[in-house]
Amino acid sequence: MVSRRSFLWANGVVLAAGGLGLTLPTSPAAASATRAAVPLLPGFGRPTRLDFADISTLHGNDQLLLTTLQGVVNRRRPRLYFNYSAEDHDVRWLSSTGAAVTRHDRPLDLIARHRGEVRGAILHDPAVPDSVNVATTLAGLENAVAATAEQAAEHGLRVITDLRGRFDPDDVLATYRWQLDTLFPRCNHALLGGLPPTRTVRVEGVQWREVARETERVRDSSNREVRTFDLSPELSGQDGVYLRFQDSLGDDGWGASVGSVVVRADGTQIASFTPGTDAETPYLFDGLNSAIGGDSNRFADGGNYFVYRFTAPAGARQLLVEVDLWNQFLVTATTTAPTRVEPFPYFRDYTVATRAMVFWLPPSGPTGELLDEIFGKVAPTTPYAGWFANDVAGEWGGVDRASQHAVEVVPADYYMNATVHAGVAAKVSDRVRPRPPATLRNRVYLTLTVGEGDNIQYCQRRMRQIWDDPARGRVPVNWTVSPLLAEIGPALLAYYQRTATGNDLLIAGPSGAGYTYPGSWPVADLDAYTELTGRFLRRTGMDLVYAYNHRNPEGDGWVAFDERIVASYRKNTPLRGIIQSWETGDLQLHLAGRPVIGNFSPQGRAQEYRDTLVQRIEGWDGGRPLFIAGAVNAWNWTPSDIAELSDLLSDPFEIVRGDVFFHLLNDHLDDG
Repeated sequence: MVSRRSFLWANGVVLAAGGLGLTLPTSPAAASATRAAVPLLPGFGRPTRLDFADISTLHGNDQLLLTTLQGVVNRRRPRLYFNYSAEDHDVRWLSSTGAAVTRHDRPLDLIARHRGEVRGAILHDPAVPDSVNVATTLAGLENAVAATAEQAAEHGLRVITDLRGRFDPDDVLATYRWQLDTLFPRCNHALLGGLPPTRTVRVEGVQWREVARETERVRDSSNREVRTFDLSPELSGQDGVYLRFQDSLGDDGWGASVGSVVVRADGTQIASFTPGTDAETPYLFDGLNSAIGGDSNRFADGGNYFVYRFTAPAGARQLLVEVDLWNQFLVTATTTAPTRVEPFPYFRDYTVATRAMVFWLPPSGPTGELLDEIFGKVAPTTPYAGWFANDVAGEWGGVDRASQHAVEVVPADYYMNATVHAGVAAKVSDRVRPRPPATLRNRVYLTLTVGEGDNIQYCQRRMRQIWDDPARGRVPVNWTVSPLLAEIGPALLAYYQRTATGNDLLIAGPSGAGYTYPGSWPVADLDAYTELTGRFLRRTGMDLVYAYNHRNPEGDGWVAFDERIVASYRKNTPLRGIIQSWETGDLQLHLAGRPVIGNFSPQGRAQEYRDTLVQRIEGWDGGRPLFIAGAVNAWNWTPSDIAELSDLLSDPFEIVRGDVFFHLLNDHLDDG
């Protein structure tokens, strides 16, 4: 392990750089002292004047150039702020910076305005997507921007490094091996950045023909069968046929799932493949928003999708596609390329400003082994900020690999203007909200928790959207948020604290100070994570946590916390209780003097949720209290939906805030 920090930060200024020949203490005691003296996620000074521009309509290349410029400029003092979304998510937070704002209608003019603060450009290779990440790493190290050759020429930027032709587009491992061996020694080892090099952007005006749709809620594969789709009407297209698979009912996470595909043109087979294999690759036009399941199936839930492209021989008159398909599918076809690939620009201001190494390694196979090697080169509790490839499977595998190396994950790949938000002077309260009085009765106590709060981009975007629902406050609700916002987004956290009603309780998202699986941590390092968590919980006034643990390798379920894990939380944090991700709700433990209860995750909308709760308490005789920790899907539900559920629930249900819930649960356990 290397020292905890290659760079020491004070008031946003670099004090010492380990990568420049300076040696920092490596003993546990020295590392602990260093941790107490510096922030986990540094800021770059308080923003006082900001140049603001809307870049939501710019091409990804221009957004990449501007975001890396933002990282260099804001490292000295935050002065650049951008709006990235058509929904104006970033505009919504602009006033919270407290800075004077100058608006610019021509965003690219800001390059000339701040060109004197950068040394030049790092040219990424359009033929090698992962060169975008290497260019980002080099931009941080060289005080440069990431750009194409055309952009460098247009804006008069001196070329510092040209990555074109340097890497094999088919050898991702070699690209990141070169970066690890060559650049990582110069990087700040206090942060790792995991960002996808590219994104897919939808092309406007594409006309789709509906081919097939499942209208029923099917979540058990009971409708699985091989279906034949006639795509002959699309043969007139010049660029092939595009077949898209989506979720027909996007509110419960059981979208289209494909097990195999066979394509025939005029009766002759022209394609046959199983998802996730090399045979699929030539036909998968856009799979970035989908995942591979355990049955060698490709699936897409919620608002996600995947697209195949098939090209029939010239003159073909019939095109049939046989698909092994199940669950809640929507299948559509078009003759127009529906998406294009661009660089992924988001969060790069922060990685450039911190001089972090940026990479994108799927957490399985050889890329997973290289990911292990990188995690093994940093000290315990080093944050990995960004995300993982391959959707849910990538999440489980990636977070578990990070946990095994004592690295916590900070989901941040879509977090915008981090270099500005980290420096805003906002007062975060450390007061624990007063708990309403409550007396234990023979009721069914239900506490509802909105998930995803470990995800700081969710706290910045989706959470603000649903938080502003006028129905919020009608029902007691627990809102998971990241306590790390105290450093990387204090104004965001302060806003939620300040505007919370008496029915809103902020609790820590999984599993405290960063998303992790405590059971996967090395035994010797677990206390370091819970100590870090305790530090942030005391700073933010939170005393409840929604937590995850690693998956059971022999099945699909989670592994329950044990006495050792809970004892570490109790020793090092102010937690009064833990809600553990469990889905079925049949987990209730009392370990190390703290209650642990598994969450219960009914599917569907309010009426189905209510019906599932009623089924859950069948057999309850009313002779003792019953406790249920209900999960709320943050991406599909709003406070209005929660209010609708509350209206549907009657005796014996009583909805309470999480602090009341655990107070009563403790009383019940003491009585038992």
